[in-house]
Parts: sequence; C-alpha cells; structure tokens
Amino acid sequence: MVNAIFITGTAGSGKSLLTSRLLQWYRDNGAYPATLNLDPGVVSLPYEPDIDVRNYIDISTLMESYGLGPNGALVMASDMIATKLDEIQQEVDEANPDYLIVDTPGQIELFAFRASGQYFVSNLHADSKATLFAFDGTLVSSPINFVAISLLSSSVRLRLKTAQINVLTKRDLVIDKLKDIMDWAASAHALESALNNEKETEYSLLSKDLSRSMTKAGFAPGMVAMSSVTMNGLVNVAAALARTLNQGEDG
Repeated sequence: MVNAIFITGTAGSGKSLLTSRLLQWYRDNGAYPATLNLDPGVVSLPYEPDIDVRNYIDISTLMESYGLGPNGALVMASDMIATKLDEIQQEVDEANPDYLIVDTPGQIELFAFRASGQYFVSNLHADSKATLFAFDGTLVSSPINFVAISLLSSSVRLRLKTAQINVLTKRDLVIDKLKDIMDWAASAHALESALNNEKETEYSLLSKDLSRSMTKAGFAPGMVAMSSVTMNGLVNVAAALARTLNQGEDG
C-alpha cells in the first residue's frame, strides 16, 4: 500500500528539510519510505532522492536548446513534469514504498497553479494521498501575513484536491510568537482580535473578510507546529498524517 505525501509551501519554507525529517521518521519507526524530488531546478538537497525528476529533465539543457533564461527554463521544466509521469510511476511501482514523500518545486506556483502539477497529483497511482502545506513561521508572525499565507494554502488545496495538513515550520525561530500563531490557526475570534489591532485599517478589514470567507467555506487553517532543527512537533505531524492516510493506523 503506497501512501503519497506531497510537500508544498512557499519558497524557503523548509519543504526539503521537512521531507528529509519525515523520511528519517518513517525509517526509524519501521516503515519503508521513499522520496521523490519533483524540483528540476534544485541544486542540492538534504537527502538522497530515491526517484529524481532531474534524471529526466535537465534545466541547463533546456536553457541551451531553447535559448531560455533560468526562469523560462524552470517554467518549461515544470510543464514537462507531467510528461514524465509514466517513467516516474514505473520507478515508484518498482520501489513499492509504504510512504512516498514527494518534494515539490521550490516555487509553489510552478507546481500547484500550472496544469502539469495538478495532473501529476491526480494521476499518480497511490492508495491514498495527502498534502502537507508548510507555513513558514517567520512569514506568518503578523496576522495580516498569516491570512495571506492561509489564502495561498487554501488555493493549493483547491488546485490539488487532496486532503491537506497545514504545518507551521521553523517553530524554533518564532517561540515568542508561537502561541499567537497557533491561536490564530485555531480560533477565528483570536485572529479577528489580532487584526483589529493592526494599524493598516484597509488591509485589516480585507484580511478579516478573507478570513471569514475561508472559515465559512471550511478552509480554516488549523495546523501542527514543528521544527526541522529540534524535531519538536514531528511526532504530531506524523500522527496527523496517520489519521489522514491510514485512519490512524500508522506503519
């Protein structure tokens, strides 16, 4: 039984490090995980991918062959990911892991908001699928930023159409704001109270309207906090995944 976990989030939010920590967690707990790197432009990773899209798509070759700059090559490479699904699927089937941890491209818009990413998530064969969205703790320490990233998280959920778990990363860097952030995630009232204290009235009102709409639509951003440095909270992320993927039966 293959459980696919797609790691998403803004650039620099710690997706690859989270991938490596989950990989080690599952190994340490007797499961057989495998990693799939879907970022064709990444230079180095904190883990050794079991399956790597860079074996099929080379950014330098695209730049040279089509006269593209780095950004144009990344867009083209991201669009090509869907065309490599059959080859990647064969590698996944041969590995037959319990958990396939998919590290998505650094720029989330290249994966979630273009047709190839949605196609890949929909058509990858797995018994169950879930998405982790990494909320960068250093970006969401103000209530207006929190709403903005929550909106992005909701957009990713709408695009990829999988069960989604929101993970606050870098909790070790925002200890002084951690309680506030987690309160905003858990309580619409707490978030509105914080927004009421913002000096930029226009953006505060807009943020409150967006927050209410997300809550009403069932997109309230409840989340799990963790640190990939101290490992604090990793057990809670794994437990949330177990509930989502296996109805609570881990391993």
